[in-house]
Order: sequence, then structure tokens, then C-alpha cells
Amino acid sequence: MSPPIADWTRFSNLQGSALRAEVFKVIQRASQLLQSGEPDDPAILEAIPRLVELLSKRSHELVTFKEVVSGLARASGLWNYIDKDNADMPDTLVAEAVTSDELGGITFHREQVVALNTLLSGKNLILSAPTSFGKSLLIDALLITGRYKRVAIVLPTIALLDEFRRRLLSRFRDRFQLVMHPSEMPGAGAVVFLGTQERLIHREDLGQLDLVDEFYKLDPSRKDERSVALNAAVYRLLKRSKQFFFLGPNIDNVAISDNARWGFEFLKTRFSTVAVDTLDLQSVPNKRQRLIDEIGEEANWPALVFVSSPDRANSLAAELANEMAVSDLTSKFADWLSDNVGPNGLLSRSVRFGFGVHHGRVPRAVAAKMVRMFNEQKLPVLFCTSTLIEGVNTAAKTVMIFDKKINRADYDFFTFSNIRGRAGRLGQHHIGRVLVFNEVPEQEALEVAPTVFNEDEDLPDEYIVYIEDRQEASRSEARVRDLRRQLEVDDAELRLLSPIGLKSALELKEFTGAALEDGADLIWQGVPQYKQIEACLSVISRIQRPHAFGAWSVAQLTFYIDQLRRSPTMRAFLLDRDRDYKGKPEGHDSIFKFMRACEYGLPQYLTALEIFVRQRQPLANYELFIGSLSSWFRPEVLKELDEEGVPVQIAERFYKNDDNKTTLTIRLEAATTADDGRLSAFEKEWLADVLHAR
Repeated sequence: MSPPIADWTRFSNLQGSALRAEVFKVIQRASQLLQSGEPDDPAILEAIPRLVELLSKRSHELVTFKEVVSGLARASGLWNYIDKDNADMPDTLVAEAVTSDELGGITFHREQVVALNTLLSGKNLILSAPTSFGKSLLIDALLITGRYKRVAIVLPTIALLDEFRRRLLSRFRDRFQLVMHPSEMPGAGAVVFLGTQERLIHREDLGQLDLVDEFYKLDPSRKDERSVALNAAVYRLLKRSKQFFFLGPNIDNVAISDNARWGFEFLKTRFSTVAVDTLDLQSVPNKRQRLIDEIGEEANWPALVFVSSPDRANSLAAELANEMAVSDLTSKFADWLSDNVGPNGLLSRSVRFGFGVHHGRVPRAVAAKMVRMFNEQKLPVLFCTSTLIEGVNTAAKTVMIFDKKINRADYDFFTFSNIRGRAGRLGQHHIGRVLVFNEVPEQEALEVAPTVFNEDEDLPDEYIVYIEDRQEASRSEARVRDLRRQLEVDDAELRLLSPIGLKSALELKEFTGAALEDGADLIWQGVPQYKQIEACLSVISRIQRPHAFGAWSVAQLTFYIDQLRRSPTMRAFLLDRDRDYKGKPEGHDSIFKFMRACEYGLPQYLTALEIFVRQRQPLANYELFIGSLSSWFRPEVLKELDEEGVPVQIAERFYKNDDNKTTLTIRLEAATTADDGRLSAFEKEWLADVLHAR
């Protein structure tokens, strides 16, 4: 990689002929590198957005350079930076040729076109590209061709699912049916399945797929606890698909076994559509004060502040709210949080002064609202954890990397690069800014080894149980037979046990038998009594601590579940918990960790427990309770709308018995324009924004 073409910090102090002389030198140097260097040299690529930004700010002094900068953009492959109004005819023709009117006039860059050509030739593709490459545009471009009628897109988080849903609806409402929730069934026409790995792995209505698109966490060495589920889901999808397209940022190589089931092209590119200024603040003596000072600078807004944990995000946001106010456009949102989540937590106070938080404990609809207000520059500062690394698009100008840990472990260069890649956004902030407060991890080549591309004999048991064509005499089939024997289950039950880990399942089987022999009240049907819930959780706690489910003890976890099912509304439940909380202020929102565990975590452990109880007493049946728990003992439609940005606290006011998503949505849409006292003006605006994307 070549050194930077210029000291870009000098240009702000130059004027007139001195400025023009320096710009000419930059263009000359970039042209020389284009002739002799690598086509995706970052030194060349970053020069284009910097020059375009400079021309936009100093147009009257640099107007004569507009045509030549467009020529550089064409030669470098950053065709999206060609100024069609000022470029010469050959450059304009190139830009027009790679511009999609159907996507609103978006112009692709060279490496996007290379990837599209590979996919449209029918080949499988794994693409390694920076965060700002523009991968979502490739998906949209593929869908526009009409070649793909049945597509599955695997995404790591519900937040990213909703972002994709909103974008695809805005562009393909009349072309594709979008299926995102388990209750939604595909029709006979073109369909896009959107889902996390945990959801798609259990769908039985996928049929024959034309394309599988997937995110990047396939390598178990990345220490993501969901990688096995992702690989298993991808395996099941690939068995049904004609083609796949995977994306992995900053990957140098993909390791596969000699007998891998699927072949693919691997495209590695350094193409980035924005430039980034990095400020090294490692040696600053008072980092916290410097962080406060930088956050207070309007020139840095909108700013993402990366920290290591939800508690830290909460406490820093609250601390900053005590120091300053950075927005006067968030008071109504803060009032809503106080009235519907609770007045005693840090969340409403932080938002009131312009500081948002985004982490795994924030309710989905609230988190989505935070991101929308951040992108609209109404909420200038967003404290976040690794949840935003997963791909939720933000319009951040600045990223402040304040901590260097995730889950108490130092992040590596791969993760650091992904965090840094959130700075800048094409069309809004051509030059991003990154403030680094700690040592940057050492750069090293990253090779990923997806489970799905390895030999069956080397795969984890939790993955093997999903393979549908195991050879009768293979070692993998022998392993599965041994597991069936030890656990006394069939293949379907093995798959149900897989999410908790088959080693844990063996332990749970033993603890369940011992508890039944001791007279534990585990044999029930339908709606359990309080003591029966507690008995079940006591066995589960032998495998997984209550803290993992958002509670300090089995007793507290039982109490939370009982109160959740008895509360008349979600609002009432949350306000009661807000009033009763006695812990540290930054952990005030830990009740939301419990809420997430009700969706995923507790249901999987209860399902496993039921399997082992039924081995002793077939009449036991937890199905109704597990299903109710996973939707917070509310109608499933309320949870579905919450995932699409409508808070349960609002939707539950309008729900009528037997409502489905369509009927309830129609009622909510009508309320946004009616004189309905159940909605505040702020809530009408919120709903109108969310429902407009349906």
C-alpha cells in the first residue's frame, strides 16, 4: 500500500493559487499511482472522496478541476464519484452505463460491478470488502434483474432484519413478498425470506431457493456462540439453493476442505467509498475528559461512541447528560421513555439531553427509533456496544473508539476495522473521522474456516445433527447414533437440543432425572403454577445461571416470569420493575435482558427440559407455556410489530382479539391521522414513520 498522497490537514489553510497548486500536485500524484500502482490502492481510493469533498466546499476556487477529478474517479473505478454535470463525455458515459434508474439513480463502482458480473454468471461468491463497500446495493441489483424468484437472506440481528425489510419494501413492494416472521407464510409468487439463523433453520416452507445471501460469522474460531447455529442454518439453505453470496469484511482467505460440498469464487477488495481521518489519542493523560470535550464539538456530530458493555454505555451517556446538552429535539422522546419504560432509569434522562444508547438490552423498537433519530441528526451522539458492528447502517460522521474490549476480552484487528468502518457515509460524509483512545491491535492476515465448508468428520456435534445425508458407515453417523443412544432421543429431538449444546443436554438429562426422583414438580401441562415454574428453573440453573437470563436468582427469575404473565400491559410491567429496582443505576435496564431471554434462551432450555421429563412421563407438555413466554405472554402480532419498530406499549392499546398483523396495522395507520386520544402527537409521528415503510 502506498503512503498517503498528501497531508490533507494542510488544505483547510490554503487559498487561491496556493490551494490550486496543491490540488494539482495531488491529482498528478494520483494519476502516476494509477499508472504504476495497484488498482485498489487505498492511497488512491481515499484521494477521490477527499478531492470531491474539497471541490464541494471550495467550488469557486477549484471549479476548473471538476472535470479532471471525474476523470480520476473513472480511472480509479470509483464511478459513483463521477460528476455527470461536469465530466467529459467518455466519463459521463461510463457513469451512465453503471447507474440504475430503478434504484433511484444509484451509480455503482467498479468492484461492485465485478461482483455483480460474477453472481450473474451463476457462480457462488464470497466477497471480502470494507464496511463501506455497499453490499446491500448488490442484493438490490440482483433482485431487480428478475432472475431470482426465491431468495433467503440470513442476517445476525433483528435490528438488521428490520433495516433490510424497510429498504426492500421501499424498492420491491410490488415484486416480492417479504417473509420475516415465523407466522408469515410464503405465497406462490416471488418471495424473499429474511431471518436470523435461529429462525431460518426451523422453516420448513423454504422450497427450492434461487439464492442464499449470508453475513460473515461462519468461522467458529471467531468465538461467536451463534456460529454453529449459523453454519447449520446455512447448510440447510445451501442444500436447497442454486447459488449463494456471502460477505465477510477484511478477510484475507477462506479455508475449505479438499472435499468441500460447494465451490465458489473468492473476491477480496480494499474498495471503500469514503475516506477516513484517524486521530490517535492513546497518550492523552485524561481520556475521559478528552472524550467529553470531543463529544461536545458539533463538528464531530453525528458521533458513535464505542464502549465495551451495556452498563458502560448507560453510565457514560448519563454522565455526559449531566455535563451538557447536545440537542433540543429529543425531549418528547425522553417524555415517552419516562411514561412507557420508567422515569427512574438512565435512559430517559440521557435521551433528554441528546445522548442515545444502542446495545443488546435496549428494546428493539426503541433502539430502531434511536438509530433513525441519529441518522436524522436529531440525536447527535449514540453510545454503542458491538451490536452496531453487526451491520446496522448509520450516518455517523465520527466514530470514537473509547474502549478496547468486548465481553472483557480485547478485540482483534478484524473487529477494530469493522468498528472503524462505521465512520463516514457515501452521499453524506465523504470523509469520516475516527478517534482512537487505546492501542490499535496488531494487523494480521485473517483466514476464516467456515464449518459448512469443512469435512464432516471434523465438525461439532451441534452441527452434525443437521446434516441430512450422512453416510450410514461414516464416523459422523456413528457420532449421531451415540448421541441418540445417550440422550434417548430421535433426530428431531437432537436438533431441538442443539441450541443449548449437546454436552449441556447430557448434563441436563442427568439433573432432570435426579430432580424427578427427589419429587420436583416438573410434570405439568398447559399453564404451570408458580412453584412448577420455579421447579423447572431450579433444574435449568444447574446448567445455566439465572444471570444469563437477566435475574440474580431462580426466585427472582420466577417472580419476573409470573409478573410478566399477570401484568395487564407491557407498560404496566415495565413501570413496576422501574419502581422496584434497587441495584446500580447503570444496570437499571437489566429487565430488558430478561425480556430478550424470554424470546431466546429460556424457551430453548425449557424445550430441552420437557424432552427429558417426557421420557419419564409422556403426559408432560410445556408447549403452550413456552410459546406464550417467547412472545412475553402477549399476542404474537405485538412482538412482530415491535420487531418492525412499533413499540408494544403503543400497539397493545389498539389490539383486538383475533387481530393479525394486517388488521392491527390498518387500525394503527388510521389512528395516525384521526383525532384519537390514545396517541400523542409524538407517537403519531413515530407510527407514521414506521408504518410508511410497510
